[in-house]
Amino acid sequence: MYTRIKTVGIFLSLIFLVLAVQAAFASPVIPQTSPTPDKSSYTGYKGLLIGVSAADVRGKLGGPKEKSDTMDLFVMSETESVQFYYDASQVVTAIMITYSGDLKLAPTPTDIFGEDVAPNAEGGIFKMVRYPKSGFWISYNRSPGSDAVVSIAIQKM
Repeated sequence: MYTRIKTVGIFLSLIFLVLAVQAAFASPVIPQTSPTPDKSSYTGYKGLLIGVSAADVRGKLGGPKEKSDTMDLFVMSETESVQFYYDASQVVTAIMITYSGDLKLAPTPTDIFGEDVAPNAEGGIFKMVRYPKSGFWISYNRSPGSDAVVSIAIQKM
């Protein structure tokens, strides 16, 4: 029994020694930072931006399907809907655009960010970029599969 414990102890010591040597000689990981973009070419929906009033949204898009003090839902077609979220003073703080079904009219990551985004292993796409100088962030999400959904979110920071 003692021999077995001693053998396991030596084996574990060798593993720790190998890991310590690898750590000592491994090149340090230097975080890669990408420059923060100043502004996005995609800033809103049909000319409606973060910071406009609920009255401006309703005036441009007409009556929403669902309306409240904090959110309006507009169904633009069978494949496109948009939600506007408001603060207490009825000013837009977030926009969520959703495309489903036939995605021919859905923007691509290139339309949103000016560059393509590679899909993940499952085939989905996600990217989020913060624009601190403009005061908002944008995310793009495309679910994988044949019944994919594209969601674009713009939110005040």
